[in-house]
Amino acid sequence: MTKPTIKARPFGAANYLQSEADMAAYLESVLEENDPALLAAALGDIARARGMSDLARATGLSRESLYKSLSGDRVPSTETLLKVIHALGFKLTVQPA
Repeated sequence: MTKPTIKARPFGAANYLQSEADMAAYLESVLEENDPALLAAALGDIARARGMSDLARATGLSRESLYKSLSGDRVPSTETLLKVIHALGFKLTVQPA
């Protein structure tokens, strides 16, 4: 007797980020973790939800560079993070902890 196979896809947060409020809440919760690689990955999720090609045009960076920088496997430069945050239409603010 053969075992039934289960087909599964990897979880992709980008599939669940439907609104600006969803994206902002996701980014806020990630920022609370103080993990730059996690921040990069979350920005990548948001970029995929909106369209990586549009982000590439807005930042002046190549799609390939953005996919690598926002994979979460490495920490991108501050310059790249700030370009992406600005191009996605977000504004970072500082408040006392």
